[in-house]
Amino acid sequence: MSFSNPNLPKSVLALRSYDGQMFLHDLLAGITVGLVALPLAMAFGIASGVTPQAGLYTAVVAGFLISALGGSRTQIGGPTGAFVVIVAGILARFGMSGLAMVTLMAGVILLVMGLTGLGSAVRFIPRPVVIGFTNGIAILIASTQIKDFFGLRVGAVPSEFLPRMRLLIEHVGSLNLPALLLGLGTLAILLLLPRITTRIPASIVAVVFCTGVSVYLHLPVETIGTRFGGIPRGLPPFAIPDFHAEHILPLIPSAFTVAMLAALESMLSAVVADGMTGDRHNPNVELVAQGIANIAAPVFGGIPATGAIARTATNIRSGARSPVAGMIHALTLLLILLVAAPLASYIPLTTLAAVLFVVAYRMGEWHEIGGIVQLGFRSIVVWLVTFALTVFADLTVAVSVGMALAALVYIWKIAETTTVSTVTDDYIRDGLQHSLQGRIVPPYVTLLRIHGPFLFGTTEKLVDATANLDVFAPVVILRLRNMTAIDATGVHAIETFARRLHDSGRSLLLCGAMEQPSKLLQRPRFIAQVGEENIVPNIQAALERAEEVYATHPHSLAS
Repeated sequence: MSFSNPNLPKSVLALRSYDGQMFLHDLLAGITVGLVALPLAMAFGIASGVTPQAGLYTAVVAGFLISALGGSRTQIGGPTGAFVVIVAGILARFGMSGLAMVTLMAGVILLVMGLTGLGSAVRFIPRPVVIGFTNGIAILIASTQIKDFFGLRVGAVPSEFLPRMRLLIEHVGSLNLPALLLGLGTLAILLLLPRITTRIPASIVAVVFCTGVSVYLHLPVETIGTRFGGIPRGLPPFAIPDFHAEHILPLIPSAFTVAMLAALESMLSAVVADGMTGDRHNPNVELVAQGIANIAAPVFGGIPATGAIARTATNIRSGARSPVAGMIHALTLLLILLVAAPLASYIPLTTLAAVLFVVAYRMGEWHEIGGIVQLGFRSIVVWLVTFALTVFADLTVAVSVGMALAALVYIWKIAETTTVSTVTDDYIRDGLQHSLQGRIVPPYVTLLRIHGPFLFGTTEKLVDATANLDVFAPVVILRLRNMTAIDATGVHAIETFARRLHDSGRSLLLCGAMEQPSKLLQRPRFIAQVGEENIVPNIQAALERAEEVYATHPHSLAS
């Protein structure tokens, strides 16, 4: 077998240079992220309306397969918050058999996407849509945890947001003070401990400490044991789910939503991992792994799975070198299931609710809202409609309507870039300032240009063209003279590129932006990232600015 084929899983490619030192790094990272994943997997299972062990089974089976077969070197897979709302809705309508069928169908869709080379199709989802439903999902996850966090005595909670909130408000008088105090204590540990040390996973400390307090003081709070009867010790059970053919057609929209969410979140997670490690994931191989993992998960009592951004980042920060770390993370959870599962019955549900409050806050990407608002009315509408429909209607409807609005905005932006005008002397003189004819580009400068509209669906070309920053000079000039339009996704791509250059010790200059792009590039957040003095009107000004930058630049990059 040739280990140089880029379409092989990253676990196989890693064998070319794998050694004992790498294994030690992977072992420590895998155990660390396994401990981090333990409370999250249980919490996602409970929040989704299934048992806590269903979340653990997903993390073990899907987590192992995603790492073993995937196209990312450090991706961690398992249950995530993105699926909580849609899984709960499917359970309410079709039961566990319907959920198993949706998960399997989504797995097949992901597998087909990967095998047919559609792994990069998720880049056609524009940023306002992504941020809109991410914000919405975060709100929904938090709302599902209010009951357990406050210890409210409420029966079945509606799956719809407004009826759920109305019911919770009506029962606010049933608040359980010990549960609330224990939940607040959990939040304090989760938020304060990382400021003191990041060597110990805050979620594990919070769960162990607050569970100990609950047991020692005999607090009257609901636990995993009192609600679910505990977690059975042993291997994930193998059983073919009870499928119903009449449910296939009604479940197709949900299956596509799960597949698209899995593809989107796994690609986002892989991109984050690439940015932290300098590696490049293979999106199609990754989707094949996601597909196989979601086909296998329901057979072992699991729920939908995808790449988990926070756990992936934890894996990398803990020193992971290869997908072996992800496999060890799954085996760590399996060992806990085999040895210590009964102890989980003592974990208070208010503690897990606090864990999910923090997860919801961090996954919301709230800092992105200010950037969307600065991009203009149309981007705000796309984001706001997607957000509102996610919270108050349905995730499938939200993504569909958001994409439709984004497509209309895309068409409008393309149409706006078409102009017909007379060539005048002023036009010719203005063009001379942007021409490279007769200009000398010094060796400390690398020139890049974007030609055409730089909108969602095209931004990956910048990533591909700048994959290896080692070949770039200390100062990079990005010429925008022929970039006819830009949107939120394009702006975010340039911000990310600027951050990558800065982290590598290089500087970015922008020059020649036309009217529409120039307006978007003047927003405060973008200027704070790039620097107002580094956005200039033409190539002549850019070369002069490059000379100034290089004069104060560490010359270690020059060659």
